[in-house]
Amino acid sequence: MPKQTTFLWFDHQAHEAAEFYVGLFPNSKILDVTHYGPDTPGTPGSVQTVWFSLDGQEYIALNGGPLFPFTEAVSIMIHCGSQEEVDHYWYGLIAGGGAESSCGWLKDRYGLSWQVVPAGLFDLLGDPDPDRAYRATQAMLASSRLDIAEIRRAADGLPDTAATPPRA
Repeated sequence: MPKQTTFLWFDHQAHEAAEFYVGLFPNSKILDVTHYGPDTPGTPGSVQTVWFSLDGQEYIALNGGPLFPFTEAVSIMIHCGSQEEVDHYWYGLIAGGGAESSCGWLKDRYGLSWQVVPAGLFDLLGDPDPDRAYRATQAMLASSRLDIAEIRRAADGLPDTAATPPRA
């Protein structure tokens, strides 16, 4: 099967973004950087592309100008094995100017959309018990950062501990 590589079009922050992502994901690195030459659309000597790897998944970032900004129509999903991983990526990606959205979605400071998803979420959303699946879905829809324990509590019909006031 042919190999696929995600190609990301940035205005002018491709190298900065790649360094940010590489610093957040383990086992990640910048693989190659190319520069614009004479008679090209960019400023000669400025960064054209950055080839980088995030924990083994390769990406290419282009400084292509403002013609094609990111939208929520495309996002990168991070499958997290624990709530600690969810929190690491969630707070790491919104740091420095990112923005929370809903249902585990966020935009980082460069405008790229991400979904930070805890292990077990899709099992809860697709539970064979339609009432349990409904409650899990409603809890997810009411969330920005996903907390799998709270979604599981909702699926089980238990009260949301985050909404429960502390006892005096």
